[in-house]
Amino acid sequence: MKYIIFEDQAGHAVPIIFPDKIGHAEMREQMPYGTVRSCGYVEFGADNRFQCHGDCQELEARSLDGDAETIAAAFGREEL
Repeated sequence: MKYIIFEDQAGHAVPIIFPDKIGHAEMREQMPYGTVRSCGYVEFGADNRFQCHGDCQELEARSLDGDAETIAAAFGREEL
């Protein structure tokens, strides 16, 4: 799966996860948020943790340390 983490008007991180067949830039066009914090690919590993990696040159953004924790928090989970 792919993801983009946006920043909402209050400055909070808003992760959006979507299928690989949709491009990062295509998804970006559909979202009302102004700022892209990071983006890339996300997987849920055998160790029951999210793992983020990659980038998108069109958005000039990449995965960052802490993205997996942000995504886990959106699901009401804490990463170990």
